[in-house]
Amino acid sequence: MSIEEYIQYGILAFTWLEFLWEQNLSYRQQKIYKNEVTVPGKLKDIMDQTTYTKARVYGLDKNKFSMIKELYAIAITTILILFDGLFLFWVQAGGLLKLCGLSQNEILRSAAFLLIMNTFNTISSLPISIYHHFVLEETHGFNKQTAGFYIKDKIKGYVVSQVISMPLIAAIVWIVKAGGEYFFVYLWLFAMLITFFLLTIYPDYIAPLFDKYTPLPDGELKTRIEQLAASIGFPLYKLYVVEGSKRSVHSNAYFFGFFKNKRIVLFDTLLQDYSKPDAEGSEKKGCDNEEVLAVLGHELGHWKLNHVFKNIVIMQVNLLLLFLAFSYLFKYKELYRAFGFHYEQPVIIGLLVVLVYIFSPYNAVLSFALTFLSRKFEFQADAFAKSLGKAVYLRRALIKINQDNLGFPVYDWLYSMWHHSHPPLLERLEAIDKSE
Repeated sequence: MSIEEYIQYGILAFTWLEFLWEQNLSYRQQKIYKNEVTVPGKLKDIMDQTTYTKARVYGLDKNKFSMIKELYAIAITTILILFDGLFLFWVQAGGLLKLCGLSQNEILRSAAFLLIMNTFNTISSLPISIYHHFVLEETHGFNKQTAGFYIKDKIKGYVVSQVISMPLIAAIVWIVKAGGEYFFVYLWLFAMLITFFLLTIYPDYIAPLFDKYTPLPDGELKTRIEQLAASIGFPLYKLYVVEGSKRSVHSNAYFFGFFKNKRIVLFDTLLQDYSKPDAEGSEKKGCDNEEVLAVLGHELGHWKLNHVFKNIVIMQVNLLLLFLAFSYLFKYKELYRAFGFHYEQPVIIGLLVVLVYIFSPYNAVLSFALTFLSRKFEFQADAFAKSLGKAVYLRRALIKINQDNLGFPVYDWLYSMWHHSHPPLLERLEAIDKSE
């Protein structure tokens, strides 16, 4: 075999190996869903049999869907690699420029290539996305999107994605071509600046395009959140409620922002006062004020313990290493030939091949390491909330959120270790219950 064939089949081999590994993990967890049909003894005080059964069935359906989704994805990836899909997109990009009367320079063609590839990815993912929202989530009572809302949301997401990504790829290609021997340093600095810029403008200009954000009304909860933030020196700038209930009944809370401009966002589905009972006489979902404060104590723990900063540092160092490796590999002709490029070596193709395909084993290992680190951070954030005197309410909130989201509490250890960036409910409760 030629070097190009070794590269092509090597990439395919690892892609299928990773797919089989994921299928094996899903199969292990599927057996848990099928066999653990009654509430285990240590869970009887946490979850009743009815809720447990609903969570088990939901988990089983999600697991089956995940296995089919992975099969669909590996089929598309295999076809694109074996039949030179990237080269076909590149040819179509040239045709698009010609149709529009534009010059065939590499920067414009790279932007056109990205537009075509993103369009393909959007269309090919629609069957999976539609089934997920309107069959899987709908069946288990989570989806709140109408067909009209979903279509409008998809169109907005597609347009915003192209408006942001096309100028960025044009700038990246220019930096690589004009940056000389140390272009990877300039590329890294550019990527870092763009990341911080997008994170800065996202809350004010991008997020409101998709969801409605309103200030949390004055009242006991707002006052106590402000007091909690002040007690640990958190520079709270604004406090929002996002109308997540238009999409789903799943709940969440998070903070974002740099320096003195921190914002806290609460999903309306997290707040008991915002939720409606599923049926007449049934209990409202969501958390009461004490439980919401406990959840925020956990989130503020991430800030106090510098978890966000540590993650940013890790990702930036990783990005620099990837760009450095790219600077050595992207001129290697056989990489391009393996994907059908026998006469051209476009920067965008080199970037995709090196960062997505050549580094896929490294990316898999890094993903596992970050999952392990995230679990550690979650335990630390829980411990911080506990140090604020909120252990009882955090415990209660975690149980409520798990039940509201139909989270199944029993997992195969290997599946959980590989997939769960947040530890399962029982592990978190056991850690909270430990004596100081």
